[in-house]
Amino acid sequence: MVFAVLLLAFVAVSDGLIRIPMIRGKSARQLLEEKGLYEEFREKYPYNPRAKFDPRVDQSMVPMVYDAKVTYYGVIGIGTPPQYFKVLFDTGSSDLWVPSLNCSGSACNDHAKFRSEDSSTFQPGTKHFSITYGTGYMTGITGYDTVKVGDLFVEHQIFGLSQTEAPFMSYVPWDGIMGLAFPGVSLEGGTTIFDNMWNQGKVPEYEFSMYLSSAEEGSMLILGGADPSYFTGGIHWVSLFGATGFWNIKIQSITINGNTVACSEECEAIVDSGTSYIVGPEKDVNNINGWVGAYTDQFGDAVVSCGNTNLMPDIVFNINGFSLSLPPSAYVMKSGSKCMTGFGFGSWILGEVFMRHFYTVFSVGQNMVGFAQAV
Repeated sequence: MVFAVLLLAFVAVSDGLIRIPMIRGKSARQLLEEKGLYEEFREKYPYNPRAKFDPRVDQSMVPMVYDAKVTYYGVIGIGTPPQYFKVLFDTGSSDLWVPSLNCSGSACNDHAKFRSEDSSTFQPGTKHFSITYGTGYMTGITGYDTVKVGDLFVEHQIFGLSQTEAPFMSYVPWDGIMGLAFPGVSLEGGTTIFDNMWNQGKVPEYEFSMYLSSAEEGSMLILGGADPSYFTGGIHWVSLFGATGFWNIKIQSITINGNTVACSEECEAIVDSGTSYIVGPEKDVNNINGWVGAYTDQFGDAVVSCGNTNLMPDIVFNINGFSLSLPPSAYVMKSGSKCMTGFGFGSWILGEVFMRHFYTVFSVGQNMVGFAQAV
């Protein structure tokens, strides 16, 4: 047993990769359903996954999307000594923020709060920011401190400290967000945390990757490259499309049984770990749902028979000459006694449903995204 532990430690050091375990906890939807509040919250905070990617007129404000189904998060430390927070590792945003000790309201009371006076390395910032969502909001200030991610210590990292939060934040399973998109879409300004890791020589390669497991445990954020133990075959690389600041790629078409069912003339999509579903235009998504035999119930969910999932077709995403096939076991999700397809309405986003099936590599240095068959 001692030898096995030493061997694992040697592998972790020798390949230079930093592995951050992620938990697949209960989603806000599950927590709200347990309290009988989901329908009330869904009406008050309608799901608009594209909002966070829309151009920002006011650079001091950014829309926050209430995605009740996002479930993955990991733990980081901020300060000296570290204070620990559960954070969403979000490739659809660029800022790091957690609640501050001065944050008021029920949403903040249900999460860990940063105590700046308890950190010997904290330095206050001067910028105020506001994140908005419908009738919800989050306001805060910025600061600088050492951030511990796995075994890495990132010095003088800018981060946000929320002072007020919208009520729906009470039900998200994480305390804050660690953004992993590009600096150009940062609200706080300064250097993003992954860029600081690279600039400070903390990672061997200018890339990171994600493995999202269907189980409660086993998911992993990998800093500094890709880990072959989480995928089979080769990595299919796709160049980013457009200087959007997000992980934006082109899809040539989406097919079922050789028939084009969506993206008939190509389409742009953002690869986003902070979105639960695969999101696309209503016409295309309805067409896909029709092909797989789904119908819309009174709650707006695309429902299929749980007993027929083994008879449903694969959905094939044709990207950069590669055919990435998504089986029904990947795009059908069970909630209570019903089964639903993992598609939502909006502009194209490849979220958790897609990333659970395909190990995803984000190369900052090469401006590319890589997909491989997850184990």
